[in-house]
Amino acid sequence: MPSTISTRAELLSSAQSASGRCWRAVEAQNIVSTAKLTDNAVEQKLLEERIEKSKPRIPPECRALNYLLSTPFRYGAPYPRGSRFRRAGRGPGVFYASENPDTAIAELCFWRLVFFAESPQTKWPSGAGEYTAFASRYATDRCADLTGRPFNDREPIWMHKSKYDDCQELAEIARTANIEIIKYWSVRDPKKRLNIALLTCRAFAAPEPVERQTWRIILNAYGARAICESPRSSLDFDRAAFRDDPRIDALNWDR
Repeated sequence: MPSTISTRAELLSSAQSASGRCWRAVEAQNIVSTAKLTDNAVEQKLLEERIEKSKPRIPPECRALNYLLSTPFRYGAPYPRGSRFRRAGRGPGVFYASENPDTAIAELCFWRLVFFAESPQTKWPSGAGEYTAFASRYATDRCADLTGRPFNDREPIWMHKSKYDDCQELAEIARTANIEIIKYWSVRDPKKRLNIALLTCRAFAAPEPVERQTWRIILNAYGARAICESPRSSLDFDRAAFRDDPRIDALNWDR
């Protein structure tokens, strides 16, 4: 039965080239955390090598990439929960990123608040958390742009805040058509800028991040505040910022 979301033929006929930079934000604890457990650089390197061997394996096409780029594609362990273009359980990885670093930070702040919504007994952190936003280069001849024709008439499907089944189905069909990148509007960014989902490591145009920023995020009963050191900037997401998402609507702010 043909999909009501899209078809392989539609994806193939509308595929287009795309290139540029995309941003992703992650916790900045990996190096500091292992340094605390060792006495010198040699010990730290040995510890990190052992930790690396204990992790799920990296697909062959991703092994030349910096770990920041390859990590979402590791497999061997079930994906704990479904995301917009990836079902829960075992399956191909997705590198979620944004066209603008502010969008990546908005996405990160949302998911940090979801964590507290799902952990009602957890107190707000006493200090700021440190995060790294990094830019990567991408290039492909097979991009599905959901913000343009023929997909934009189904925008309510692609931009649903919490229901991902249809998007996951689209991604599975896209993989059969060798689509490497999906572009779509962010539903977390107040300015609704672009998100970019890389479905394969082959879509990276460089093996290393090309730019990094350090961000500190403060979470409390008033919302989330993100502060970048360089270039100096800040973003505020109050209690109402993500209120249309049922997960945030259920958040107990006063804890």
